[in-house]
Amino acid sequence: MPHWINPTYALSGFIVGTLVGMTGVGGGSLMTPMLILLFGIHPSTAVGTDLLFAAATKAGGTVIHGIYQTVEWRIVGRLAAGSIPATALTILALSVISVNADASRTLVNGVLGSALFVTAVVLIFRQRILAIYAAQVGELSARKTQFCTIAFGAALGILVSISSVGAGAIGVTVLLLLYPHLPMRRIVGSDIAHAVPLTLAGGIGHWIVGSTDWSLLASLLVGSLPGVFLGGRISIRIPDRVLRFLLATTLILLAVTILM
Repeated sequence: MPHWINPTYALSGFIVGTLVGMTGVGGGSLMTPMLILLFGIHPSTAVGTDLLFAAATKAGGTVIHGIYQTVEWRIVGRLAAGSIPATALTILALSVISVNADASRTLVNGVLGSALFVTAVVLIFRQRILAIYAAQVGELSARKTQFCTIAFGAALGILVSISSVGAGAIGVTVLLLLYPHLPMRRIVGSDIAHAVPLTLAGGIGHWIVGSTDWSLLASLLVGSLPGVFLGGRISIRIPDRVLRFLLATTLILLAVTILM
């Protein structure tokens, strides 16, 4: 193994990759808190490195979804129209307060913990949320749907740039609310495709302000890629409800630990 590959980080990448393959939830929900809590990596560095990690792994998923034509590119464009400018502004704001300062640590931990809680709630109550929304709001007009998609993209840009969490379970759920007639596979494909420019923009921004660890990134990728493949194989043998409950419980425990 090359000297710049850390076996411990590679093993961590493999574990997270396996869980992502099993559950489909974005790695940021698991990787970033693990880097902070288990290895003591500064929150900003954990977020910046994880964003580039996500961009690399999501790119492969986008290629697959593109081949099978399960990406709604108009939705990806709308999301990116909001997320890319919001990401740039958020990174600029982080650079002003200094990514390595205590204020940055407090901000990232607070947003990350809150995002993990929201992701856990969405995982457990997604169907109920969709039912309530359908009954109370219904389907929006085409113009309102376009506006809300761009606005949600902007919200994702802010959330993901600070915490690296949000483009997975939360993104899929909101897209299901906005596009109720779209098949689930196209919702997932569009969410994954949008995650590539979103996480890449955020990762590049963090790199520019100095909060990226390239050796750490390489080690995580070496472990995660086979992990995703293994997780996908395992997932077909475990009931979806069990997976969602176990993952949601894990996210809540991580959120409590980070916020304490």
